[in-house]
Amino acid sequence: MKKADLNGILPVLPTPFSKDGGVDLHGMKEVVNFALSAGVDGVVFPGFASEVEKLTADERSSLLKVVIDTVAGRLPIVAGASAAKPELVIAHGKTAEALGIGHLMVQPPKELNEEDALVFMVAVAEGLPGMEIILQNAPAPRGSDLSPKAILKILETVPAVTYVKEETLPAGPAIVEILANRPAGLKGVIGGGGARYILDEYERGACAGMPAVEIADLHVQMDRAWRTGEQAKARDLYVRTLPLLAIQALYRMRLTKYVLLKRGISIETDVRAPTPLLDKTALADIDNNLVELGLLESPVMEGAA
Repeated sequence: MKKADLNGILPVLPTPFSKDGGVDLHGMKEVVNFALSAGVDGVVFPGFASEVEKLTADERSSLLKVVIDTVAGRLPIVAGASAAKPELVIAHGKTAEALGIGHLMVQPPKELNEEDALVFMVAVAEGLPGMEIILQNAPAPRGSDLSPKAILKILETVPAVTYVKEETLPAGPAIVEILANRPAGLKGVIGGGGARYILDEYERGACAGMPAVEIADLHVQMDRAWRTGEQAKARDLYVRTLPLLAIQALYRMRLTKYVLLKRGISIETDVRAPTPLLDKTALADIDNNLVELGLLESPVMEGAA
């Protein structure tokens, strides 16, 4: 398993479910192969976009093993390990470590204040020596919404935290403050927010983005254009993807799975997490966006699914 530095596009993979409600391991392999074919720089599983809160420990482990076997050491894998208590995070982390993973993403429970979040991260790091931790800082009400000052205190106190995934709103100023005061052990700040703000994050120094996976190929093209100085091309791709990402912000993993299905990945579009249903108008809007992005070959009639 590669424990390389994290840069570029690192999509969070969704969890495919079978018709009987279980997890679809074959579908998981297809999703990973789609990400690999898009040229991504690594993958993340499980995360919020994976419906992690609706997965059992056994499901998480079996799905993660599929991800690892399919990636086959070609790219870094970040394993989500967030949980309500340090001992649960450590258990998830040890499972990932036993499978050969070296990067864990952890969000302190949202109920904790900033001092208790520091205590939480200290306990996690002590229980997982040798693991690199990405501190996830998602916005309220779902996330911890830690201040840059609190994040810097964690970075100074817990050397195992080598990356921050900063996705508070707005993330840009926080990224600037963290990087301006970075301790020596911080390797980089990663953007989130579904890539809806990715160019602003890159402009402010983010080293990577963690969007959903359904248009990973376009995000990779955007990332490569930005890194080679083709800012106009990167911005054109960014602007063209925004309408779809605006819909994605509403329908989340339902949209991700639907778009993957439309792009030839044989998975069901059912979800476990409470998520708005896609009606005919929304489906037609998504289809038309895919046509405009060049991801479907021909226009779709209104209401077609």
